[in-house]
Amino acid sequence: MFLRISDDGDLRIERGYVRREDEVPDTASGNTHTTDYDDPASRITVITVGGHADDDDTTEAEEDGLAPLPDRLITELTAYRTVALRAALSDAPDVAFLAVLHALCLDAFYHAARSTSLEIAVKTANFEVQGPDLKDSRGAHTLQEKHAYWLRQLPDDADELWDTLTAFDADRRAALFAYCAALSVNALHERWNRAPGRYRHADQLTQALQLDMVEAGWTPTVENYLGRVTKARILEAVREAKGDTATQLIAHLKKGDMAKEAERLLAGTGWLPEPLRVSAPDTDAEVDGVEETEALPDFLSGGADDDAAESSDALQESE
Repeated sequence: MFLRISDDGDLRIERGYVRREDEVPDTASGNTHTTDYDDPASRITVITVGGHADDDDTTEAEEDGLAPLPDRLITELTAYRTVALRAALSDAPDVAFLAVLHALCLDAFYHAARSTSLEIAVKTANFEVQGPDLKDSRGAHTLQEKHAYWLRQLPDDADELWDTLTAFDADRRAALFAYCAALSVNALHERWNRAPGRYRHADQLTQALQLDMVEAGWTPTVENYLGRVTKARILEAVREAKGDTATQLIAHLKKGDMAKEAERLLAGTGWLPEPLRVSAPDTDAEVDGVEETEALPDFLSGGADDDAAESSDALQESE
């Protein structure tokens, strides 16, 4: 036999590679004992999935007793079962939902197990690049709380998962399904993996969920945006949110001071950078209330009237 660890971490025992007449007694140690295969107490019937018996060898093997089924025959037989299962499952939405939920839960909560016949998996994108406050964001806390809750509801042993899910009522199954599905969302812009279809679908999801990133807790700060972009981008953000007058108030500042003051000006405006918007902004749209004048703090107000041309040039300046 062969003992091996499968890809899903299970122990696999594959028997049937050596016939009993080919076994060599261990004469070196004086042990010539062999298993009495004719003794019912020692006879084991095994379907060998990993065996290499061919159809042509079946007749010869039958002369020696119960031989393992050939791989090809097992594959053909289980193909009939697979097709029949597909047809039956297509007529049973409730069971299909349960089966998909079971497969998703195995990936979400039992990382070492894949005890499912469904070729469905939860692939969770890794945030290799992330903002400094992502872990402390409202969404991150929500997901952490939900994961901890479901861990308490589900069994420790993956083999007991199916029975547990069967006992859940429809509402609990639906809530768990939504959580597992949510873990697979990937709306990341990845430089090495251009995926315009992914971004379009992310917009569709955003609209269907009526997701507002401002209500979700995102607001522009020096750390997460303003300190990471050029002065021209900072001024553009303030212009979109507050209008030209507010922009002129900070146009003469150095970048560090500009970013800090822009954070103050943008607070509570609901302004979002383009990657967080559902669609591109309308550059021709008028901004309501943009001419409201706000005075700078005293320590930033010096030099505001020194040179109008300098302020104009600063609008185009980069880091």
